[in-house]
Amino acid sequence: MKLDLSGLFPDGARLQKTDKAGRGAERRYTVMLDMDTFELGQASYPIEDKEPIELHVSRSGRSSIHIEGRVSLTLVIPCDRCLDETRQTLSFELDRDVDFEAEDKEEDTSFADGYTIDVDGFIFPEIVLNMPVKVLCGEECKGICRVCGKNLNRGSCGCDTFVPDPRMAAINDIFSQFSK
Repeated sequence: MKLDLSGLFPDGARLQKTDKAGRGAERRYTVMLDMDTFELGQASYPIEDKEPIELHVSRSGRSSIHIEGRVSLTLVIPCDRCLDETRQTLSFELDRDVDFEAEDKEEDTSFADGYTIDVDGFIFPEIVLNMPVKVLCGEECKGICRVCGKNLNRGSCGCDTFVPDPRMAAINDIFSQFSK
């Protein structure tokens, strides 16, 4: 969704910080994310649920604004151990300054076109920062078998999963030479 914020800068005047009443211009907007999937590198996570986002936008300088709000959405992400789909609800606060005329390349304004911002592009890095580091379907997730790949949460597979201690390899070599 595109959000036109030029109304915060009346008549294109960016030279004064306050409006005619002497206060910083501010507005409230209710917006929805347009994206139905969250694409991150090679991964694609469906967005199962998303709530309307209430944004409070205030002019904070000649060509800058301050945006506050709250985002809540549910992503479908595979479990890190068994690869079953899990629902992860992300809820986070937005609190960000944007300078539309920033010459500083450190500030990313790729989501802005003039005084119009792409809400999905604005919120994308915030979703990345709030993604869980480890996703588990449950505390007791057993993962998958290293031999056959069966989900061990659904039952045992019967594979031999014995892994010899690599520190004992030299002794095992000696025993194998005596048995020959």
